[in-house]
Amino acid sequence: MDVIWEILKAVLQGVVQGITEWLPISSTGHLILVDQFLPFSFSQEFFDLFKVLIQLGSIFAVVVLFFRKLNPFSRMKTPQQRTATWKLWLMVLIAGVPTMAVGLPLDDVVDEHLSDPLVIALTLFVYGVLFLWMESRDRTPRFHEPNDIGWKTALCMGCFQALALIPGTSRSGATILGAVLLGCSRYAAAEFSFFMAIPAMAGASGLKVLKFLMDGLSLSWQEWLVLAVGMIVSFVVSLLVIRFLMDFIKKHDFKPFGWYRIVLSAVLAVLILTGMLSSDIV
Repeated sequence: MDVIWEILKAVLQGVVQGITEWLPISSTGHLILVDQFLPFSFSQEFFDLFKVLIQLGSIFAVVVLFFRKLNPFSRMKTPQQRTATWKLWLMVLIAGVPTMAVGLPLDDVVDEHLSDPLVIALTLFVYGVLFLWMESRDRTPRFHEPNDIGWKTALCMGCFQALALIPGTSRSGATILGAVLLGCSRYAAAEFSFFMAIPAMAGASGLKVLKFLMDGLSLSWQEWLVLAVGMIVSFVVSLLVIRFLMDFIKKHDFKPFGWYRIVLSAVLAVLILTGMLSSDIV
């Protein structure tokens, strides 16, 4: 096995993860598709672990970029600002409840039956159409900042986030779509979606690691190296992409992402029908 080649694959996966985790176009779906064409030489169990743990790099990018806003202990904040930060964290935790309730019992089912290119193509198309529909509606946002979001809205956003268990949906895409439909501005929807990712993705990673430890999986030094490279690249790319998206939505809407999803779903459909991409469903 050529370790350098495996490291290059990890770099590619890290770039894909860092870009697609925060743009509403599905990171898991893209990682699965990249693996279809450039699979690791390691076991399937390693890739299942890799595609979850690589998200930790993306999470750390959110923590770094929004550390001051998310830090309730900062002495630079007034007592009122610290209280507002605690309230923000409470809303984020409330938003994570539906994902925990659905994700824990269905995690293995999703991995075994839904991680399929045809499922990804369908969900890419459906949510692409939904983004175009959302942006065609006249609406006046009720929540302009993440701190404006109450527990009912946070819980409903959590339900949208739970839908992202289906590959191809996009966690950020589902939560942003739900948040905008619930009355959030694009900016508030995107930023709160980033914050929701911290407990959701950290919890998913912790659950996956626990399962692998209980199954007795051990990694070679090559696998540890590949995993570390993927996480570092994901972190660096995520820093750039998060900044880009927050600047982008100040002047633009989400239609380009909707069209991208639809075009990509059509490409996948052609690849599946021509046999260039394998699907267990067809």
